[in-house]
Amino acid sequence: MTLFDTPYTVQVALDVPLDRCFDYIAPAPLPIGQRVVVPFGPRQLCGVVMGAGSLEPPAKLRPIQTVLDDLPPLPTAWLDLVKFASDYYLYPLGATLFTALPTRLRQPKAWQAKTDPIYRLTEAGKLSAHCSTRAPRQQALLDVLRQQPLSLSHAKQHYPTAAKLLEKWRGQGWVSVEDTATGEIPPLALGPQPPLTTAQTEVVQALQQTATGFSVTLLHGITGSGKTEVYLRRIAEVLAQGKQVLVLVPEISLTPQLEARFRHRFPHTPMVSLHSQLAEGERAQAWVAAWQQQAQLVIGTRLAVFTPLPALGLIVIDEEHDSSFKQQEGLRYSARDLAVWRARQTQIPIVLGSATPSLETLANVQSGRYRYLALNQRASGAPLPTVQLVDVRQQPLDAGLSPPALAAINHRLQQHELSLVYVNRRGYAPALACGECGWLAACPCCSARLVWHKPQQRLRCHHCGHQQRIPPACPSCGNVDLRPLGQGTQRLEEVLQQHFPSARIARIDRDTMQRKSGWDELLGKIARHELDILVGTQMLAKGHDFPALSLVVVLNADGALYSASYRASETLFAELTQVAGRAGRANKRGEVLIQTQLPQDRLYQALVKHDFQGYTQHLLQERQQLGWPPYCYQALLRAEAPQLATALAFLEQIYQDWHTQGEAYLFPPQPAAMTRLANRERAHLLWQAEHRNQLRTVMQALRPHLAQYARAYGQGLRWSLEIDPWEA
Repeated sequence: MTLFDTPYTVQVALDVPLDRCFDYIAPAPLPIGQRVVVPFGPRQLCGVVMGAGSLEPPAKLRPIQTVLDDLPPLPTAWLDLVKFASDYYLYPLGATLFTALPTRLRQPKAWQAKTDPIYRLTEAGKLSAHCSTRAPRQQALLDVLRQQPLSLSHAKQHYPTAAKLLEKWRGQGWVSVEDTATGEIPPLALGPQPPLTTAQTEVVQALQQTATGFSVTLLHGITGSGKTEVYLRRIAEVLAQGKQVLVLVPEISLTPQLEARFRHRFPHTPMVSLHSQLAEGERAQAWVAAWQQQAQLVIGTRLAVFTPLPALGLIVIDEEHDSSFKQQEGLRYSARDLAVWRARQTQIPIVLGSATPSLETLANVQSGRYRYLALNQRASGAPLPTVQLVDVRQQPLDAGLSPPALAAINHRLQQHELSLVYVNRRGYAPALACGECGWLAACPCCSARLVWHKPQQRLRCHHCGHQQRIPPACPSCGNVDLRPLGQGTQRLEEVLQQHFPSARIARIDRDTMQRKSGWDELLGKIARHELDILVGTQMLAKGHDFPALSLVVVLNADGALYSASYRASETLFAELTQVAGRAGRANKRGEVLIQTQLPQDRLYQALVKHDFQGYTQHLLQERQQLGWPPYCYQALLRAEAPQLATALAFLEQIYQDWHTQGEAYLFPPQPAAMTRLANRERAHLLWQAEHRNQLRTVMQALRPHLAQYARAYGQGLRWSLEIDPWEA
């Protein structure tokens, strides 16, 4: 862009941890949302124009270097969302804005959009489309091309290696190519739709009654009740109106299966995925496509809540209870809560779906702020699985597996049915111990034990990443007989292979699912009945549909009942309900065995009875009596330093100055539950108030002074402020 001589000033937001925008001289009046390149100290940074300044700028201001007019200015509605997130979570505006942008658009250079050529079937190609000897997926791609031209990005939705195949067909004269996609949205076409149950029909009709304007609906459906089919029906109505839909899921692992189902239902609808496993270029391309209305349907994890969607008509949040929707570092936002605010701001409906709704959402239902719809029966007509408690206090265990559990797995193998052994511990064992002196392998950087990963013969910390070799003898007493303590997924896989040598076993945890194609390969093996036993962590507990799975065995669940977190019971109940719901979803009655030393605990008794309503009402009453969320509002100030005394001194000074300020109650400073993490020691201050405005008033008054407090303790001190903390 050519710079003019007439000076103007603009306010520019930058990706720096300062609570302000910066003034620069502009070549001409620039629209709000315009990306620019500016000097900042010795660096060149990408910035976003947030407002105009005076026509007579001070002489000391530096000029904008480049106006990045490769893309339109960022939309006003998107900037409003960013401003709200910055204001509510008390995080610098510039840092918030650049968290919400894809990495490629944060860089001080123009956006290079990839071309998306259009492929059109020629007459020769139409004749070849009748051939049925080629691979089924190639034939499916030809069949789609017979109906309409396809852009390369859409062709890849049907056939991942479409680029190479289409160029081959182009060389054979079967397809012709045009330069770029026009951006036109094809007419809505629907794939096969299964019939709805009576309950699903009633829910779909109820959702149609709030099809316009802002509304929040909780769809509480038991596992296997067909919540996704309800989403699909409602989404189809919105897409038919030419509007866009945002679907949020908590985990990357849920995206492939859900995306495949959506693509099957909406074969010609432009659709993009947004999650952290995408390459930077892929993510930016998908983000821009949604912004430019070249994609109608967006499926993504929590950061996708910031995707600009000018024609947004519906938001769906699946597994709304999941803690993965809460960002735990940097901008500590809740994607679920921001999505509700966005729906209100846009005046559109939002649907929150879960088999185990969060207590916050249930409290909003009880107060009348959210509407409640339920699916109480499985769509297949299958009954809920039977849940049995195995009291392991008097049971001989083999690597944590009881005789009843081994017998149940053996029975399912004889019936050629799939079993899942669930333990929320990856690695071979949670600890390596010395039986002579009691030494435990501890992380030198954290208040945590090292986990034994046997195949690599390494000890690893799952918190900071530290790893080391297994010592040949106990460092404390010299004993060479070091033994694993507890069970991890690797150890269970080994023991199960010993008990059932002919069984086909797959371990599913973050170690085995690192590759991008890992989930696709696993789901393919399950669909082809090539596996007998799954050994997995919580990655398998939510959202997945395995029709052949008839048995779930749960190990080591009791530990959560001893947690100091007030959320522990809620989280464990949801986790076990979700993993139990994987069993018996087709024509086989499911069975769930939960090994425990506390069989009389109220939580386990509620699981046996499938009494979600009764147990959550008990938890809500308990929270209300104790004054915990959702019946209060909290803010947490975290501090960390090389020494705990430094972090506590910083927090103590703030406590002394602020514990009598405002109507929010301030608890004295405390060391964090995990005091040491990555060679830094941590503590926190907790504010709690009955009303949100009481808390907000205090936080807004305190926030500008925190940096000044911190200066007295040197550069080694770091702090962060979190509104609505997940863990206090």
